[in-house]
Amino acid sequence: MRLYEWYLTLLRASLTADVKEQLEDVVKEYNGLLLSVDGVQPEKGNETLYVVREGFSGRILAAKNLKSGSKTELMALLRPVKDLGFPVIGLVSDGQQSLRLAMGETWPNTPYQYCQYHYLKDIAKPVVDLDRKLKTGLKKSLRGLREIEKQVEDDDSIESEVTRDYLAATRSLLLEDGNPRWICQGFRFTRKPVP
Repeated sequence: MRLYEWYLTLLRASLTADVKEQLEDVVKEYNGLLLSVDGVQPEKGNETLYVVREGFSGRILAAKNLKSGSKTELMALLRPVKDLGFPVIGLVSDGQQSLRLAMGETWPNTPYQYCQYHYLKDIAKPVVDLDRKLKTGLKKSLRGLREIEKQVEDDDSIESEVTRDYLAATRSLLLEDGNPRWICQGFRFTRKPVP
């Protein structure tokens, strides 16, 4: 919780006078702002930190801990951003209904898009669940890996070297957590490198 409080302090310090200048440049280049809103709850029962971000510049425009994610509270969070007076050409958020309603009422004629990260994460869940079941079955059938490792441990032949590489790769795959490996970089999505 303390980390979130520090984060909020840093965000408030970043909302400087040059925000309007930077947003004017964004509007000149893109004809408007692309706004994304998301909330993070550090632990169940705590307030949720909501962050409003401009997508083209990556600039944080508002951030606040809210007791609830009601439409009314979210509209109050969005009001200062609307009061900046810039045109908004797109809205992005997760599927939280109160958030979508607040954004829709604040900018009624602006296109809304479900966040690609959340979409990809949600669509991957059934595949990830099946993958976990498959991996459990594979682990059962590959229980003899340690014995094979012992057999080739002191052997310097090419065959043993290849076998050790295959064993290392197999172990690595079996230790994978099975979570989708997508990360959001601004509004581009890339495959997360596997360590």
